[in-house]
Amino acid sequence: MFLDELSPLFQELVNKPVAFMGGFASGLLRLDLTEDPVKSWLNQKRGPNDHSDDDRPSNGGPQSITIE
Repeated sequence: MFLDELSPLFQELVNKPVAFMGGFASGLLRLDLTEDPVKSWLNQKRGPNDHSDDDRPSNGGPQSITIE
C-alpha cells in the first residue's frame, strides 16, 4: 500500500530526473520561485519566446461558461 502511493513519485523521477531533482532541491532549500534571484535566473533560462506565469491574466478565481 505504501509503495502504491510512492509510485507516481518514482515515475516522475525516472521520466524527468533533472527536473525532478531540481524541484526536490528547491523544496528542501525552501526556495521561492517567484522571488529574486531565482526568478531572474529562471527567466534567463527560459528565453524570450517562452511564456511565464506572469503573462497570464489573473482574475482571481473560476469563470462561468454557458453550454448550449
